[in-house]
Amino acid sequence: MKQIEVVAAIICKEDKIFATQRGYGDFKDWWEFPGGKMEAGETPEEALKREIREELSTEISVDKFICTVEYDYPKFHLTMHCFLCSLLTEALHLNEHKAAKWLTKEDWESVKWLPADLEVIEKLKR
Repeated sequence: MKQIEVVAAIICKEDKIFATQRGYGDFKDWWEFPGGKMEAGETPEEALKREIREELSTEISVDKFICTVEYDYPKFHLTMHCFLCSLLTEALHLNEHKAAKWLTKEDWESVKWLPADLEVIEKLKR
């Protein structure tokens, strides 16, 4: 099975987390934490900062490692390293996603999360 290693930013602001909606692919319209694939030679933190610049045209601080999720999707195995992050600049621009929302804890279950991201939500609830 194909192996994919990615990083994900749980961007926090006040009591909310930032979620993005996919606009393409097998999981079009599902919600996820922004991030993406690591490139050769990058640390997870470097990959996350680069991916957030590419996807959201903003700068983040990678504050704390939360967890690594291992998940088997139908076509690949995902290893996702998740970090709590904060914004260094306020402007966010959706370069790759269809939509985005700031969600309070009460709103976390109002969107259809990708299965691996749902595992992160479950960890954050604890």
